[in-house]
Amino acid sequence: MASAQRTVPAGRSPGQLMWRRFRRDRTGVASACVVVFFFAFGLLAPVISRLYGKDPYTRYGQEREGLLNEYGYPIKPNGGIDSEFWFGLEPVLGRDVLTQLVYGIRTSLFIAVAVTAATVLTAMVLGVVAGYLGGKADYFIGRTIDLLMAFPNQLFFVAFMPIVVALFVDPTDETPTYIRVVALILVLWFLGWMSLARILRGATLALREREFVEAAKVSGASPWRIVRKELLPNLMTPILVQATYMLPNFVTTAAALSFLGVGIVEPTPDWGRMFATGAEVYQDDITYMFFPGGAMVLFIVAFNLLGDSVRDAFDPRAAR
Repeated sequence: MASAQRTVPAGRSPGQLMWRRFRRDRTGVASACVVVFFFAFGLLAPVISRLYGKDPYTRYGQEREGLLNEYGYPIKPNGGIDSEFWFGLEPVLGRDVLTQLVYGIRTSLFIAVAVTAATVLTAMVLGVVAGYLGGKADYFIGRTIDLLMAFPNQLFFVAFMPIVVALFVDPTDETPTYIRVVALILVLWFLGWMSLARILRGATLALREREFVEAAKVSGASPWRIVRKELLPNLMTPILVQATYMLPNFVTTAAALSFLGVGIVEPTPDWGRMFATGAEVYQDDITYMFFPGGAMVLFIVAFNLLGDSVRDAFDPRAAR
């Protein structure tokens, strides 16, 4: 079993070496700080809202005179930004942009994390089973992956979201927000696990022929123990690296579905819904689009850079 691991200096585990290489990567550390900042904002959204004194649902511009003009746009310049409304007001409805953004980040990250966890778990089970058992299991799982990867993802997402929602709620009834969230997670998961499963299948096929796996079989270890003790530790690198790429991809996909009107809808704050509003009002209030757009770009770039840094830290040959 020890032969499966790279030779490392005495007293330092592979994890310690990985952490040491990661700390030397300034881009990776800075990206990690940005990612942590976004997650902290999402988790602390209710606290931020309470301290700030605003919420994402109250229509301040409609309840108070002097905030919106007759066309529904902020009277004050730069989208109504002032000492009271730090990021300005949402056109037409007059809601606070800062709390809309913070709660929108919370919604998007919750969906993306849930989908990432479900897809990684599914890919681990099916990919490792196909690679380790081979034979009929490998053939069946492989053909299933090929079939699902033939689907046009974006078209499938748009077409099947209403169908999945209809499985839980009668079309004549109003759909609760949690049902839409569950449906969104199911749809994104259904076509999100295949690429990682194929990667893990290939890695498992290579590992199962290694000496340490053969030694474990000779010693009488059960298949479950071999998978848990010998294979999974050696598969953590592709799992973690791919997960860091998958999560921001799910964020943008969920936002796109909300933008198209088949994801999260009013009044639930969401990144994609903010983009949809921004696309309608950008000619008269470009400031509104700046905050959700800038936040999305910053988050996606930071997470992708973090994925590159994690990959380099795990692979000494790629480390800078």
